[in-house]
Amino acid sequence: MICDWYITALFLLILQAISWSNGLSMDYYAFSCPSAESMVMNTVFQALNKDPTLAAGLLRMHFHDCFIQGCDGSVLIDSTKDNTAEKDSPANLSLRGFEIIDDAKNLLEDWCPGMVSCADILAMAARDSVFFAGGPAYDIPTGRKDGRRSRIEDTINLPQPSFNASSLIRIFGQHGFSAQEMVVLSGGHTLGVARCSSFKNRLSQFDPTHQQDPSLDPSFAKFLSQKCLAGDNTAVAFDASPNIFDNNYFNTIQRGAGLLFSDQALFNSPMIRGLVNLYSMDRALFSFDFQQALVKMGLLDVKEDDEGEIRLNCHRIN
Repeated sequence: MICDWYITALFLLILQAISWSNGLSMDYYAFSCPSAESMVMNTVFQALNKDPTLAAGLLRMHFHDCFIQGCDGSVLIDSTKDNTAEKDSPANLSLRGFEIIDDAKNLLEDWCPGMVSCADILAMAARDSVFFAGGPAYDIPTGRKDGRRSRIEDTINLPQPSFNASSLIRIFGQHGFSAQEMVVLSGGHTLGVARCSSFKNRLSQFDPTHQQDPSLDPSFAKFLSQKCLAGDNTAVAFDASPNIFDNNYFNTIQRGAGLLFSDQALFNSPMIRGLVNLYSMDRALFSFDFQQALVKMGLLDVKEDDEGEIRLNCHRIN
């Protein structure tokens, strides 16, 4: 207990030091909009009570935002006649939960006009969705500014479902994450689903020119083949509890039932298989490491005052 408390306290001190260097702080809205976090949480919880599947959508949206130009809310911007934005990339067409961000933003603009960025709302909403689904409760620094760039070509830097372990380690490493942090962030797939279009190339039934992925459990491959007969847009859960934040994801890939090639690649790699085994046995450790990794992700390339703005409408630049 003392050791865990010490590690947590040390992490928070380091986090605060990082925050001071990039304009973020743990109490950024204490005076300008003291109810900001509770307003976002209430909005998120109301929406998830109606549709708990949106927890995965908010978490994924935050990830897709931060990995492209940093955590600046650029994934929320709509395309215009002169520019195709990130959200219209094939990799982002399945993102969900935009209306929740809009509802929170509208509420905050009524109470604290021009104070709370869309990037912060998205970061808070992702954190709250994890907590709603049974994951850890934790604080995040705020004060992000909204970016002014959102272009489809930038999404080429998102991890692909076809990546092997080496490719995953490389692309996460470009953002300053260790292999361990990559594995734990991949565990975010404990929430949500994927579409058949993302994994049907692993099934010989849909691509007779290729051998079926040998890392797929045969009975699971048969199940997927039957599901995907309904079409590319058919959704399949990553694990047996897609609306609950637990460690079932790691148990699933141990059985050869990782949905995406990139999921199963975590267990197929001798370099990181031990981490999968570790998190499959220790849900508390996974939750603790996940919260630290997600907070770190939320600090990626944040915009400061001279680089960004506070959007009045999350869908367009001021």
